[in-house]
Amino acid sequence: SLVWAATPGMLFQEDKQTSLHPLSLSWVLGYNSSLDVYSLMDGEDRVLLYVSSNTVVIHDVLGNRQHHLQGHTNVISCLCVSEDRRWVATADRGPEALIIVWDSFSGIPVRTIFGSHPEDGVSAIAISQDAKYLATVSAGTVQRVCVWEWTSPTEKPLCSTELRPEFGYQDYVIFNPQNPHEFVSNSKTQVIFYLWVTSTQDECTTSLLSLQTFNSVVGDFSQSVFHFNNLQALTSTSAGKLVVWDTVDTSKKLRAKPQSMKATNLVPMQKDSLTVLKVLESCIVTGDVKGQVKFYNGQLQFLTCYSHSKVGPIRSISFSKTPHDPPSASPACSTSSISSSQTFVTSQSDSSNSVSLTLNRNFILSTSDATVIHVATDRTNFEKVVEEAKKAVNAIACHPRQALLAVGSHCGLLKVWDYQQTKYLVSRIFPEAGIQCLFYDPEGYFLAAGFTDGSVYILDAISLQSSCKEFKFSHGPVTHVSFSHDSEYLATADEKYSVIVYKRVLQNGSRCWEHLAGLYSHYKPIRSILFGVQLDSNEPRLLSLGEDRQLVEYDLKSSSKDHLVVLHRDRVEQTAVPLCLAWYPQLSTESFILTANNCYKMKLYNTMTKMCRKTLLGPTHGSPLEKIQILPTTKTTDPQKGYLAYITKDKVGLQILPIDGNPHKSSAFICHPDGVSDLASSYDGRYVFTAGGDDCTVMKWEVNLNALDAAAALGGEDLIPFYSLLDGGREGEFFRELEDYFYYAQLRSHGIDTLETRQVSTRIPLEEIPSVMRAIGFYPSEEKIEEMINEVKFSKYVDTGEQVTKINLGDFIKLYINHRPAFGLSMKKIQRAFQVLGYDNENGEKVLDRGDLLSLLLCRGEHMTEAELARCLSTLLGRSPAGGGSSPDTHDPSGAAALTEEQIPAEITAEVFAADILGLPIAE
Repeated sequence: SLVWAATPGMLFQEDKQTSLHPLSLSWVLGYNSSLDVYSLMDGEDRVLLYVSSNTVVIHDVLGNRQHHLQGHTNVISCLCVSEDRRWVATADRGPEALIIVWDSFSGIPVRTIFGSHPEDGVSAIAISQDAKYLATVSAGTVQRVCVWEWTSPTEKPLCSTELRPEFGYQDYVIFNPQNPHEFVSNSKTQVIFYLWVTSTQDECTTSLLSLQTFNSVVGDFSQSVFHFNNLQALTSTSAGKLVVWDTVDTSKKLRAKPQSMKATNLVPMQKDSLTVLKVLESCIVTGDVKGQVKFYNGQLQFLTCYSHSKVGPIRSISFSKTPHDPPSASPACSTSSISSSQTFVTSQSDSSNSVSLTLNRNFILSTSDATVIHVATDRTNFEKVVEEAKKAVNAIACHPRQALLAVGSHCGLLKVWDYQQTKYLVSRIFPEAGIQCLFYDPEGYFLAAGFTDGSVYILDAISLQSSCKEFKFSHGPVTHVSFSHDSEYLATADEKYSVIVYKRVLQNGSRCWEHLAGLYSHYKPIRSILFGVQLDSNEPRLLSLGEDRQLVEYDLKSSSKDHLVVLHRDRVEQTAVPLCLAWYPQLSTESFILTANNCYKMKLYNTMTKMCRKTLLGPTHGSPLEKIQILPTTKTTDPQKGYLAYITKDKVGLQILPIDGNPHKSSAFICHPDGVSDLASSYDGRYVFTAGGDDCTVMKWEVNLNALDAAAALGGEDLIPFYSLLDGGREGEFFRELEDYFYYAQLRSHGIDTLETRQVSTRIPLEEIPSVMRAIGFYPSEEKIEEMINEVKFSKYVDTGEQVTKINLGDFIKLYINHRPAFGLSMKKIQRAFQVLGYDNENGEKVLDRGDLLSLLLCRGEHMTEAELARCLSTLLGRSPAGGGSSPDTHDPSGAAALTEEQIPAEITAEVFAADILGLPIAE
């Protein structure tokens, strides 16, 4: 097998094959600095293993290559590596949490454990010295500890035990290297020792230390290890001390050992907090918040120390598997550099033969400020291997003409990355505030950055130096920034719902911008600002879209100092919330603006009239589209076809244009399970980039449009993809019922009682659309009905100048699928309405008063007349005249009132309203 034949380093020897997926992960920037970083190769190689969001990255630093281990759908919460560096075990938290064991030589997942801790996933994991067993600690409120024989095919653990909540949250676990049946875990306040035997519960003992135990401050526990003498264990603390656990009664049999572990000593090692504790052959190794790595012998006597002024709090230490040749001399003090000439100190007080080989191992340090450092003990040299953002990465932007990506972090770090050469070119730190958004001007000369303190910087795109003094006109974090096509204007939006425009001026012969005007143009968060070009001139247009459902266009030409003029203000949604905005490519004669809302619908609006011209079913991949971006096209691309990149809450995807509601024309992949914060595409459309916000990572995705086209072709042509979206498909009962209603509508349009010869047709008048829609279970509002009719009526107007008056069955099916709710009727929506409109009755139920309900129907929203309400209630409650619907004026409103009191209860719950009044078959 591939695993059997795998050898170290073979991952990077194979030629990279073209991916069969529309999007494939190509590179990852950043990593989870709260998890360990491991060194996989010895000698001068720099092959690291670390976690970035839900991906394990094997990074060959010197070869500038990465290999990605993908399989987790949630963010990886913990990992461990076997002693020989071959087997890597990872686990995650969240729904459908997984434990995966990987072969690091071949990159193949050799074992996946499903449902290990179904409630909350895994908080800590360890692998035994012989690599046969895994120990896991769940992340739930009531924690469960399990031991797994991962090479066995069984899905159940060998043994398990539940921990009492008073033990504290256990977040670290490690095996005894000399006995795989023993392991230890700790929380900040308690240490637990375990001894397990197959097919029984773990036996464990807990130990709680307090000030009274040693009459000294203990501090919070960080990590625990078993001493190499196999009789003791050690725990490091935040007070810079080591707790020594000893076997009190060694005369008892082995099974009694956990109960005999007691704290016998508290050794003050230093003043600074200890963060890492390891045993390496015959040495005890500690790492602390000052970046120092110290070695001690078995009696905790100091041996040597490695430190550097630029090293932050240590998160993990990973030693090479084999020691290098010992140096000719061991100086008491040496100097070295870390990127530049800065000194560090090593001091040695004991260099006995028993520890000399241990002290000659190179090691990798990872720090909590997202830096990885390689320490060569023979040359006493600290070398920065990786340095990434230590806080959320919310902003990315692609250069419009070069293979450059700007990445901004909340820690104020701005970097420019060459994504073809995969190397950083230049960086700048802004200590005052975090970077929230970035945007290059169309020529690529300038980079605008919006910050969390409301300031805006315009930087030189190459040097990142400020081109002019920063602006600070926003009263909240700047969320959006954009240049016009001619760089004449710069616009920003902020969290205080204001849009601010800056205009270009000449100052001392160089280009700069000055504040023009601002406006609180929305009353809910602004989702997009968008510059465009006037159709009849080269003048820029500016639009903003807010969650208040307002699309606002500004008159830049008429705006003056401190006066931003609004040209149009249009409401683009009735009940849904618009989330993103883009200019639709010119794929037809008519020009459109594209929006996507929280109901999984995409809408096309005429760029001039803002009339809704089409409503289309968008991608339905778990959450609505958050941001969209049209991919740049090449000259060889079909002019009638385009592509769109998008992000949802946790996925990145591609969509074929023109959009028509065909689900096979889109695909999506999980990228950042805890949330995607930004999206960017390369200037040539070959790559898409996503930023993960709090996971501090940026992912580069290679685009394969041929794979997406192939998937769409396999989904079928014409109406075949749409039939599959109907309940039961083309041969189902629903489709036959729809045909019956469709032909009944034809009869009704000719007159039910006519004796004349009927002209059979495949089309029905547009006026019949609402009746057929309601008959098959879709109940659109009056505004939605108008949008549907206009969509069909003006579908060919721009090309032919004529209005469409009839619709055929195929087009009707597309109209129905694109306009109906993406996931059907939902009882939750009705219950949510009652939560807002109702009150609590004496039984604690949310109810609406009968009179209040009738008043709301008559006076609010698309309010009804009394005659309309009377007709509806009579029909719904079964009192409509025999023979079907009659006109509203045949119903007596007073009679309807009596009927209402008779059949509608005084207090109405959501369930009564849905089932008894509306008669809807809605499942709970």
